[in-house]
Formats: sequence, structure tokens, C-alpha cells
Amino acid sequence: MEFFETVIDKLTQTQTAPPVGVMLGCLAAAAAMVLYAPVWRWSRGLVTIAHEGGHALMAVLMRRRLTGIRLHADTSGLTFSRGKPTGFGAAMTLFAGYIAPAAIGLGAAALTGAGYIVALLWITLISLAIMLAFIRNWYGALALLVVGAGVFAATWYGNAIVQTVAAYVGAWLLLLGAVKPVLELGARRRRGRGSGASDADQLAGITALPAGGWIFLFSLATIAAAIWGTWLLLPVEDWGWLQSV
Repeated sequence: MEFFETVIDKLTQTQTAPPVGVMLGCLAAAAAMVLYAPVWRWSRGLVTIAHEGGHALMAVLMRRRLTGIRLHADTSGLTFSRGKPTGFGAAMTLFAGYIAPAAIGLGAAALTGAGYIVALLWITLISLAIMLAFIRNWYGALALLVVGAGVFAATWYGNAIVQTVAAYVGAWLLLLGAVKPVLELGARRRRGRGSGASDADQLAGITALPAGGWIFLFSLATIAAAIWGTWLLLPVEDWGWLQSV
């Protein structure tokens, strides 16, 4: 009983918000990880994990049978589920992919902004462990284990500063990283380079809305989440110097 009380106390403890300079430094680091191409090749893998996790979770919520997830070295991924190929459940499963990094980032921003950083790190670890059970290729398993090891190290061995920086950078990486793949998808379609196999194209095949309309909705949702999440992470209403300007 005492053990569970200790765990609950640890998970519900809050950490003081870092100085504004640290917050802005975390934002700059996350932006660089998204905008600087050599780094984005690696950090995009984290966004792909969230993307495929969104497909997987929605498939389960829509009562489809989740059969596996694959993550590839080129940062692409696939999620397999069995169920009716058309209809609301299929559409929601497809829709969840591009929205998931933004939604997860927004949730991470809410927890981080409220100071529940330890809880966020443990939720991340548990989510990665559950996802690992459905991985069906070695690279995907390795990717999840590496990310999980990093989160575990920050959770178990890192001090409050390390945990705070990890939470802020991670939340912003998902928020900003959710927008870029959608913009890239739209740019490819405008240049006539769409493969026809994207989530937007598949949604267009089973709904009345064309692929361009779905990309527009993805863009609105991810940009709105990035703005909202940044507001949660940067509580400008508490900045005394801003109020005096």
C-alpha cells in the first residue's frame, strides 16, 4: 500500500515552470529539429511513431482488429487493422494519423505547462511499451526501444532540469513536427507527385471530400494545435515585463 501511495505521489507531483529563457531555448531547439533537414531526417521518426500510434489507437477505439505496426528507416510507417474497408470506422482510423502528433503534442503541452512532467514521462513510457507489443519489424522495435530508453533515462536518472527540458522540447517537437509532413504532402500534390496512397487519398476514396480537402483539414488542425500548445507552454499572461509594455 505504501508503495502505491509513493508512486501516486510521484506521478502527481508538479514541477516549477523554468525561466522564460529556458522555455524559449527549448522552443528554438525543437524548431531547429524540424527545420534543419539533416536533423529532421532523424527527429521525424518521433513524429512517425506518434502518427502510427494514432492510427493504431483509433483502430482499437473503432473496434477494428489491430494486427501490426511497422516503422521504417526512411521514417515512413504502416499500421494494419482488419475491419470494414469503408464507413465511419475506416475513415476515422485514416484521419487519426496526421492528427495524432498534434493531439499528443497538445496533451503533452497541457501536462508540461501544468507542471505534471513526471506523469507525462511515465505516460510516454507506458504508451511506447504498449505500442511495442504490436510492432512487426526489427527496425520498428529498435526505434521504440531507443526512444523508450531515452525517456526512461530522463525519468529515472535525470534531475528536474533534465526532465523539464525533455518535456518542453518533446512537446514542441510534436507540435511543430505535426505541421511539416502535412505541408509537405500538400506541396507534393501541387507538384503532381502524389502517390495516391497517402491517408488523404485513401480518405478521398471512401468519403465525399477530395484529398485536397482532407489536407486542408489536417493543416487547420495541426496549425491550431501548434498555436494552442505554444500558448500552454509559454504562459505570456504571467510575464510581468510583457504586462508593463
